[in-house]
Amino acid sequence: MKRVWVRDQLRQLIDDNPPGALIPSERELSEQLGVSRPTLRAAIEELARDGLLVRHAGRGTFTTVRPVSQPLTVKPPEFAVPPAEGTWLSRVEEFTVAPAGPRLGARLNISPASEALTVRRLRITDDEPMAIEHISLPAELVPGIRPDDFETGSLYQVLRQRFGVAVATAVQTTEATVTDATESTLLEIPVYAPALLFERTTKDTDGRVVEYTRSIYRGDRYRITAQLRLDDSSG
Repeated sequence: MKRVWVRDQLRQLIDDNPPGALIPSERELSEQLGVSRPTLRAAIEELARDGLLVRHAGRGTFTTVRPVSQPLTVKPPEFAVPPAEGTWLSRVEEFTVAPAGPRLGARLNISPASEALTVRRLRITDDEPMAIEHISLPAELVPGIRPDDFETGSLYQVLRQRFGVAVATAVQTTEATVTDATESTLLEIPVYAPALLFERTTKDTDGRVVEYTRSIYRGDRYRITAQLRLDDSSG
């Protein structure tokens, strides 16, 4: 089948180039391989779905860069969470203060009438969009906090150093999902691309809920690595 042969040629091209490299245009590749543009495009789209190529509108098609790794280390009886790889920055897309309402109030353990700060930020690492985070905090814990407090450095350091809120524990769930149109636009990936959904509820040293966060991370760029300690009772 012609498309299979084209796909194999493109896989060899990917192997011959470093991660994040720009590959030739469709016109150049169709001429080099002697195939039609539709056949070539179908093979490229298949490799993009497999996570081997990334298409950026107006910029071209690139080989996929190495996934960013987030290590988790077991230190019984809990996990330690070191910083993820890379240089991380954020761009705030939304910053609002409003009554929490029943659902978010229950998440933050505050009255529905109490004000909650909600922030949506795009997380960027090594100049590539990586994740969308929806962060909610009880507004009374962070008087005077600004959008730029969410753009650089660690939010937990801001909470500790400026507001005396020391985070201590968190419950986080992870599940597979796909991106919708808005998420895909922000993350610069195709609609319905594989992604990881994280939901985290964080408490401080006094046991207060200080944060609820819902995050969408790119499935092609983010990887969790766990270091486990096993003993005779391990399955």
